[in-house]
Amino acid sequence: MDCCVFGNVAIAARNAQRVHELIIEFDVLHGNGTNDALPSMMIQIYFSYQIPRWRLPWYGKIEEVGHGDGEGTMLNLPLPGGSGDIAIRAVLDEVIVPCAQRFKPDIILVSAGYDAHGLDPLASLEFTTGTHYMLASTMKRLANELCGGRCVFFLEGGYNLDSLSYSVANSFHGFLGEPSLASKFDDPSILYEEPSAKVKQAIQKAKHIHSL
Repeated sequence: MDCCVFGNVAIAARNAQRVHELIIEFDVLHGNGTNDALPSMMIQIYFSYQIPRWRLPWYGKIEEVGHGDGEGTMLNLPLPGGSGDIAIRAVLDEVIVPCAQRFKPDIILVSAGYDAHGLDPLASLEFTTGTHYMLASTMKRLANELCGGRCVFFLEGGYNLDSLSYSVANSFHGFLGEPSLASKFDDPSILYEEPSAKVKQAIQKAKHIHSL
């Protein structure tokens, strides 16, 4: 909702609510619009990323798990600044994949934000086009494994046109099983060491809360 007129994923989910849906978001800003529109309807797995409080109202705390009939159906995983490829691989392997396999959705809806790229001015994360290739290929693999390939991507944030365009293109490559474009755009020399200890701590806390 933060910067959007319409909540695309929430609207799509409402129109498909007869099925067992899994919503996954990767974006700097927490999907509070989806969060508020669908509080007790389905599992919502977010790995939105912490930003300073003065930017937007604070949503998406790791302790928030849904409420009412939807208690336990929301997983928030805020990651520390500097998180990149290594962090996301761990998040996918230890949290997202096992959670999706446990949930067994009929369709996967992906809120695909690209403002976590290292060149994006919004935040201090270090995603690359290779990160987004990894995310898209994993979403496709999960869809093939769990729900007959049914998976829809919705474009969300991204404010550097170069990193946005290459990352979206590389997501298509990952989704379609084509070779990655990362070597043509990514520059490892601009990346800093990832905060592995803080990432591990966040992952372990999410796993404990959700019994993963």
